[in-house]
Amino acid sequence: MEANKITFIVNPNSSNGSTEKEWPQIQSKAKDILGPFTTFMTKGQRHATRLARQAIGSGAEIVVCVGGDGTLNEVINGFANEKGSIEQGVLLGFIPRGTGCDFVKSISIPGDPESALKNILGRRYRTIDLGKMTFQDHDGQSSCLYFHNVLSFGLGGEVDERVNRTTKMFGGFVSFILATIISILLYNKKRIRLCVDDSFDEEVTSWNVAVANGQFHGGGMQIAPGASLNDGLFQITVVGDLNLAQVFWNLPKLYNGKIYEHKKITKLIGRRIEASSSQLVLLDMDGEQPGRLPVVVEIVPSAIRIISDDAPAHNTM
Repeated sequence: MEANKITFIVNPNSSNGSTEKEWPQIQSKAKDILGPFTTFMTKGQRHATRLARQAIGSGAEIVVCVGGDGTLNEVINGFANEKGSIEQGVLLGFIPRGTGCDFVKSISIPGDPESALKNILGRRYRTIDLGKMTFQDHDGQSSCLYFHNVLSFGLGGEVDERVNRTTKMFGGFVSFILATIISILLYNKKRIRLCVDDSFDEEVTSWNVAVANGQFHGGGMQIAPGASLNDGLFQITVVGDLNLAQVFWNLPKLYNGKIYEHKKITKLIGRRIEASSSQLVLLDMDGEQPGRLPVVVEIVPSAIRIISDDAPAHNTM
């Protein structure tokens, strides 16, 4: 296969900088398993998006992301063309190298690079939904991005901001749990106007609202037990008007799949969500903090094909 048919987009700063050190070894294994390919190294925020668009424009058949959920999000946004539609003739590969790597808890992609590379060789894929969000960026301008896992607003945005400006040397779980505890102590609940399709339209007092395609975010929190990546629906979790003691007492439920047992935590299902607030409410999109409310979120069914070892046998290219 020609080198330009497979393109690797590598974030050297992922996994707290260890990817840069380990890439030569991963690259050597990739050459043995896949043959020739092209490699691009990211050099800053949103660079992976530009590199993915460049690779697809140059005829890539497989674009492989090496990084965390944030880098994967950027690569997926590079699959969007100038009209905003997603390129469906290219396969997406993923070698997880991130702080949280929550997405792979909802889809069968090995954490071991060699196993992930063998999956890429087999080209078996699953078609998954994406979320499309129109929101206000940090400059106050309207912006549009896609997400593959979870969008949340409220406490999640505060946690992201704290995690991304501090060291991640202790790994995903510890980094996120420390940031979560600190943020809970400093955070004030927000009043959010929330609309879900034609079935829900209320102003809620909330710690956090999660619009979920996958089940996990925040370094292992199961924010949406039962959510599916390919059912054409979002699962929405509203963490409501709990007091501080209730939040800490119920924190374990975020990790054991029992989050909906509390009467002030609500589960909704929908395809289109609108949210706004008179207060500053930050967004958390796949582990990154791109802006604030207001936001409009829409499901894009069967949007992208991602290589996975639980894919149907007939799904090959």
